[in-house]
This record gives sequence, C-alpha cells and structure tokens, in this order.
Amino acid sequence: MISTEVRYFLAVVEAGSLSAASDSLFVAVSAISRQIKRLEQQVGVPLFARQARGMILTEAGEIFAQHVRKNLLDMEYALAEIKGLTAVRRTLIRVACTDGLAFSLLPRLIAAFRDVHPGVLFDVRVASPQGVATLLRSGECDVALQFSLHAERGVEVQASWPAPVRLVMHQQHPLAQVQQIDFTALGHYPLALPQQNTTVRQLFELASHMRGQLIEPVMTCDNFSTLFHFLLRTPLAVTICSAFTVMHEVETHGLALRAVAIDQLNQRHLQLQTPSGRPPGAALQLFLHFLNAQLDALARRLTP
Repeated sequence: MISTEVRYFLAVVEAGSLSAASDSLFVAVSAISRQIKRLEQQVGVPLFARQARGMILTEAGEIFAQHVRKNLLDMEYALAEIKGLTAVRRTLIRVACTDGLAFSLLPRLIAAFRDVHPGVLFDVRVASPQGVATLLRSGECDVALQFSLHAERGVEVQASWPAPVRLVMHQQHPLAQVQQIDFTALGHYPLALPQQNTTVRQLFELASHMRGQLIEPVMTCDNFSTLFHFLLRTPLAVTICSAFTVMHEVETHGLALRAVAIDQLNQRHLQLQTPSGRPPGAALQLFLHFLNAQLDALARRLTP
C-alpha cells in the first residue's frame, strides 16, 4: 500500500545514506537512487541535499517525511479498526514514567490515544528513574517514558529526544527578561527543586559543584505538582524541569522558560523505552507509533 519510491525515501531518511539504505533493503544503490530521483521529479523539488557523508533532508524533504509518517500512522489506525482487532479494543497497557512526565504530558497523550481507541485501558505507575528501569526489566510494565542520561541495561530505547533542563518562572520575573540566564543569578531568588533521586536535580547539583556555588533551595519535593503550585503562588520563585513537562501550562499560567548557559544541563534526553527482547502486541504497537509521532511533533515545536 506504499509505493516503492516512498518506501525507498523513508529507508534513506532512516539510514542517512544511499549505501546504508541499500544494506537494509538488500537493493542496489543505483536502484534506490533512481527511485529517489523519480520521487523528486514528482514532487518538483529536491528532497535531499547530497553530501559526501550522506543524504540530508532539505526543508521540503522534512515536510514530505512528516506527512508520509503521519499518513502511514493514519493508515495503521484505519487498518486496525477495519480488521476489528480484539487485542486493540480490550488490552491493558502498563505504562511507567518519572514524575515530571506524569504531571501533564503523559495524561494528555493517553487521552488523545483513547479518542481513537477508547477500549484500550491504561495502568500508569510513577517511579524514580531507577524504579522505571526496574519495572521494565522485571516485566511489570509494557512501555516507559523517562528523562535519562544514559542507556539502561535490559531496556530497548524506541526513540529519544533532547530534553535540556529549563528554568521556569513567571513572565514578570526579573530573570525572564533575558533568554539565557547566568547561574549565579539564581542565588537571589526562592528556588524550588526536585529531590536528589531525579536526573534534573543531579545535573543541577553537578553544575553547582563545578562552579563552586551551592544554592540552597527553599523547598524540595519528589512531586513536581507541588513544586509547580508553589511556583504559581510565589511570584519570585524559580523551579527547574524539561520543557516537555510544562509546555502545555506555560501560556495558560503566564510562565516563562529560560535556558542556563551550562553544558551539564543539556545532557538529558526524553526516552521512549520498552522491555528488551519482547515483541509488542497490536495495541502496544499502535501506542508506540502514536507516542513517537506525537513526541516528534512536540520536539520540533520546542526546537528554537
């Protein structure tokens, strides 16, 4: 149901070069190149910039790839509905996540998925990064979303997106008037931080120690909702999190997200994880595709 040209196009997008796509498809490089050129003739513009080290999508190529992936996802949903997959209609998906993702993002994603598949049930467990990895390895969850600094043993990373740490404050806050904040300025304002078992706090402490400046928070908590509501009621307060955590709340509550000029705070990634070696069932496969597409779109919105 997908043309050869589009199939080869997606293979080159994923592989990054004609030769790598040739290896994955078991098709000659020349054949793939002909199909790509034919597709570009149909579209009317170049989809790739040919470089010595590979093939890079042009702006038109990015748009085309986005629409192709969306159409494929829509097709999968339609086929699942047409076939009447009982497994999709009455399946419990067990999700594990860290606290920041449980605050707003994951509930929104699950609600949007259930608009399409209302029969799918969800069990969500919130844990520390170490706890999420344990749930995956023990088979107690089917999929996990968490902010991570490194690969976990016994866990397959299905997709990953940069998730640098951001400062959150009111739009009228003095620090909100600059786009990138000096770390030393934080010591002048009430700081609300997550506790030590979170990757965001670990990165913050690392940055603090490297600069020889220990900033004592006025409040710590392992529940981001508590930090968030303290921030809303304290005009000069600052907290930290990923933009993924609060992107839907920033405009609603008149908040600002600002970067800090510290490399350590840019090391985290949001990872979509599954247990290693376990093939997903029909419902989980649809949910994984859905999460991948939705988080891809959100990540593009967050890219400056």
